[in-house]
Amino acid sequence: MKDYDEKAVLLQLEEPSTRRKAFEAIVRHYSSQLYWQIRRLVIDHDDANDLLQNTFIKAWMNVEYFRGDAKMSTWLYRIALNECLTFISKRSQTLPLDQMSESKAEELVADQYFTGDEAQLLLQRALLTLPDKQRMVFNLRYFDEMSYDEMSQIFGTTVGALKSSYHIAVKKVEDYVKRHSK
Repeated sequence: MKDYDEKAVLLQLEEPSTRRKAFEAIVRHYSSQLYWQIRRLVIDHDDANDLLQNTFIKAWMNVEYFRGDAKMSTWLYRIALNECLTFISKRSQTLPLDQMSESKAEELVADQYFTGDEAQLLLQRALLTLPDKQRMVFNLRYFDEMSYDEMSQIFGTTVGALKSSYHIAVKKVEDYVKRHSK
């Protein structure tokens, strides 16, 4: 959104009288990119919408604690990723891991919102084989082109560990694609 000025919005966020207006601007500005980040993790459109809503509710409930040490996007990503981890953890308690990734792949194929071709489907299937954190690191780096420094703030881990995680994820995805290409 071109008319979004983060510095001005953050100043409005500090003022109780303009806080709601500022938060509405944040929601408008970040909804789409957060939705797709969540969607790449949980696959299902309805689950992604629910988690996006939960993310913004948690952000609103805790907005007075936002100190501005990190960018607003980093803070929101961290909330969203925590919501996704909690959701995935609860879901994995009901299905064995191999069934869960196959189930998610089938949901993706049947999803009316998925408009990808065979290559995109193969990539998504490969991503579903990754452990949750590796998949998150891969998604943030590959799709969102997020810096390792910013990811380090989100995950609370070192840049070196994130680079290693990304490298391993890329190798696993490449191997999967080679094995399953026609």
